[in-house]
Amino acid sequence: QVQLVESGGGLVQPGGSLRLSCAASGSITRPYAMGWYRQAPGKQRELVAGFTSGGSTNYADSVQGRFTISRGSAEDTVVLQMNSLKYEDTAVYYCYIYEYKMHWGQGTQVTVSS
Repeated sequence: QVQLVESGGGLVQPGGSLRLSCAASGSITRPYAMGWYRQAPGKQRELVAGFTSGGSTNYADSVQGRFTISRGSAEDTVVLQMNSLKYEDTAVYYCYIYEYKMHWGQGTQVTVSS
């Protein structure tokens, strides 16, 4: 079983920054893809940013140039640095890891509000 623990959400003003971290543990099959989805109220869950199993990165068009995904200092961790946050970035952010099946974190709320 794989577990994901997220941290770093919160309330921030427009134009501000937040940093999300996700650590995976358990029986992880390699290689794997890992990253972040988000879901805003009344909307479908969407990919924000992620590493493919080959190590390349993908970003949603809406966050390109503002968000950066990177590997954490610990093994099997990823960090999402979110800059220039906008109202429309408000959502619950879910960490995922995909080996041969998808695993999800519990979600962390990001609220952008003045």
